[in-house]
Amino acid sequence: MREVIISREPVELYKILKFEGMVSSGGEAKAVIAAGLVLVNEEIETRKRKKIISGDIIEFDNETIQIQLK
Repeated sequence: MREVIISREPVELYKILKFEGMVSSGGEAKAVIAAGLVLVNEEIETRKRKKIISGDIIEFDNETIQIQLK
């Protein structure tokens, strides 16, 4: 599991996928979330603008990241 440091919270889910390089674009991030391919805290998340805070764990495409506030 990789730690991702954010400077403020909350951050929208699709932005984290995009900025961490888990997808190639914001549009792709929104598509994979809408398709139910992303887990947040071990539950399928389909809200593109889900507010992510410190401690949340995001899983997509065999990659897991944990969010930490700076």
